[in-house]
Amino acid sequence: MNYADIKRIDVANGTGVRVSIFVSGCTHHCKGCFNPETWDFAYGKLFTEHEIDEIIEDLKPEYIKGLSVLGGEPFEYVNQQGLLPLLRKAKETYPDKDIWCYTGYLFDEDIVDKMMVKWPETREIIKYIDILVDGKFVEELKDLKLRFRGSSNQRIIDVQKSLASNEVVIWDQPLEI
Repeated sequence: MNYADIKRIDVANGTGVRVSIFVSGCTHHCKGCFNPETWDFAYGKLFTEHEIDEIIEDLKPEYIKGLSVLGGEPFEYVNQQGLLPLLRKAKETYPDKDIWCYTGYLFDEDIVDKMMVKWPETREIIKYIDILVDGKFVEELKDLKLRFRGSSNQRIIDVQKSLASNEVVIWDQPLEI
């Protein structure tokens, strides 16, 4: 897996101060995407154990609330394989820090009903994600007043509550500025 960027201080992609990784590779190609260079799976640098160790160290300060995973597309299969060791280690090392993930796939239709059935990596990854922002970016539904998402079709999902209840549970925080 390649990655486009690692932001060691990020306040835009989830609550609080976060560490964010932007993976490379996306097959959605949303019109108006803010990161079209990350559509290319070969873009950026190779993601290795070294980057995992650096991110784990970056998460250490008490003021860091958690990790955000964006793209590109984190749920492309090759990216799931690359991200799994990071997410596993982040949750094991910092169980009280949350993990946010942004995906163009739909949680219920694509991730739960298809990917979790097909790939063991998805089943494990989803255990580590606290909040999932799902749905493709739709330029015609872009709304700058929305928090943590680009277009109004995207949902902010409490993953663990959703898995426990077997239905999509929307995150219960204020979603507009």
